[in-house]
Amino acid sequence: MNALEPNLKKRPEFINVRVRRQDAPGKEPYWELHKIKYEPELNVISVLQRIAAQAKTSDGKKVNPVAWDCGCLEEVCGACTMVINGRVRQSCSALVDRLLAENSDELVLEPMSKFPVVRDLQVDRERLFHNLSRVKAWVPVDGYYDMGPGERVPREDQERNYPLSQCMSCGCCLEACPQFLKVELERREGESDEAYQARKDAEFDESFVGPHAISQAMLFNNHPTGKTLADDRLEALTGPGGIQVCGNAQNCVAVCPKEIPLTTSIARTGRATTLYAIRTWFEK
Repeated sequence: MNALEPNLKKRPEFINVRVRRQDAPGKEPYWELHKIKYEPELNVISVLQRIAAQAKTSDGKKVNPVAWDCGCLEEVCGACTMVINGRVRQSCSALVDRLLAENSDELVLEPMSKFPVVRDLQVDRERLFHNLSRVKAWVPVDGYYDMGPGERVPREDQERNYPLSQCMSCGCCLEACPQFLKVELERREGESDEAYQARKDAEFDESFVGPHAISQAMLFNNHPTGKTLADDRLEALTGPGGIQVCGNAQNCVAVCPKEIPLTTSIARTGRATTLYAIRTWFEK
């Protein structure tokens, strides 16, 4: 028997869904109420699909379908992050029956507040990926020819690295982080694409890099090949918007859908950057 079945008799005939909408970047947001027929074992993506199919509000007004992002539908791609009933989470794994237990009156769907809204529940996560680039969150290679077997990785390192490798760049940790503040620049009149992008990149580089990038830096600094860029990553994490901005609120680890030990990575980074700063000071 499904664990939720005993509660199905208490469920309403219809589900009220309140959606925070925005027609385009920079436009004023507004709230819209939708109503769909209750079905057991729905997730939030299923709810949005039903709202899109009927394309009308609870009072019968015809509207454009709500826009949202999704990909894998199994909590792997990280694209469907949104704020649901006041908490950031993946909408593909947010089960309606459990959400109704939290709030039986309605579901409340909002876009993440730390990223510019593209439309409705879609946000621009460019800064998230830019910050991964800041810490060079990749394994450097000088070609794709066969270089033979790589260095053996101790079991202890494998067990430490695997949880960090599950990061899907969903942005949940950034939404919950009080030090990660929204950066949204308006395009100036007559500004070229290149100038606008350069201005955004400069603003991103001065802002907090975020727990996701800190954790990925630790992952690749502990990789046999990735560690060749360890100093570059530590240099980035000691610069503007680096590890020193973290206030250790620990909100990030509380909302991570993959239960990645982000605060452990932050602590490891604090030690590594301190040792790096001391070493570079003596090398001057």
